[in-house]
Amino acid sequence: MFGLTSSKKDRVFYDAFEKHSTCVVRAAELFVGALRAPDRVVEISKLVRSIEADGDTITHDTIERLHKIWITPFDRADIHALISTLDDVLDLTEAAADRLALYELKKAPDFVVSLATVLLQATEATEKAVRLLPKVKQPGEMLRLCVEINRLENDADADYRRGLATLFKGEFDAMAVFKWRDIIDNLEAATDRCEDVANILEGIALEYS
Repeated sequence: MFGLTSSKKDRVFYDAFEKHSTCVVRAAELFVGALRAPDRVVEISKLVRSIEADGDTITHDTIERLHKIWITPFDRADIHALISTLDDVLDLTEAAADRLALYELKKAPDFVVSLATVLLQATEATEKAVRLLPKVKQPGEMLRLCVEINRLENDADADYRRGLATLFKGEFDAMAVFKWRDIIDNLEAATDRCEDVANILEGIALEYS
């Protein structure tokens, strides 16, 4: 059973989504910061790893709660998909930060900074959209943010393709190509997951508004 109500039980799910989306934004902020301060990459990577662990806890607790509560604010499959996809964004951001530290990379190429910045913008829009879930019966702003997230994902795709073209032009040695491609693969995948979150939110908004 499910229904859009404002009970304390519903608030538990909304709070979980909001806390997780805040973790997602913070991780993206830290990653961008690591690119701008390469001497702090190891330190920042550890911070991102800690945030990712917090996200895992939120995800685990939410799924456990989902199996214990009979009435949910909206469909159980949507709740599971939303918290899991937010966790995917965080996992992929953490993977990029971890590799940045492990590979001991220094100055990031412009296309990496651009892609990471787009990811940060996408996570910020995602957080704003998630916080509008309790007001889903008035979905205008949420749907606008979903469109914006989709636009940002297209920008990320363009940055990713530009990055690949730059890497394969011969200006980077083979190991640098491998390392930077690994990182932008994760960043691009993270923006894809932001778009997936937007699609889930759009579906919820259209069903319950």
